[in-house]
Amino acid sequence: MPRPTAAQFAYGSATVVFSTLAMLLLSQTATGIGIAVITFAALALGLLVALTVPMPKTARTARRTSDATRAPDRAAAVALPEAESYESRVPAPRTRSAVGEHSLRG
Repeated sequence: MPRPTAAQFAYGSATVVFSTLAMLLLSQTATGIGIAVITFAALALGLLVALTVPMPKTARTARRTSDATRAPDRAAAVALPEAESYESRVPAPRTRSAVGEHSLRG
C-alpha cells in the first residue's frame, strides 16, 4: 500500500476536526455515548475523505513501437521533437588512462 501524501493527511485531519465540531454543535448532545458516536462518525468521514484524495501518478516511460502495432489515439497525433543522436550526448573518451596511478602524483 502506498504511503499517504501530505494532502491526504491535511484533508482527512481537517475533515475530522470540522465535522466533529459541526456535529457536536448541531446535535447539542451532552451524553458520553452521543459524543462517542459523533467522534466515530467524524473519524470515519475523515478516513473516507483522505482515501478519496487522488494519489500522484507515477511517471510512465515511453515505449517505442512501430506505427502498425500502435493504436491510433490522441497521443499519437502529437508530434514529438527528434531526439539527439547518441554521439552528440556522449563525451569523447579520454586519451590518457588514470588506472593504476597514485592519486597524489601529478
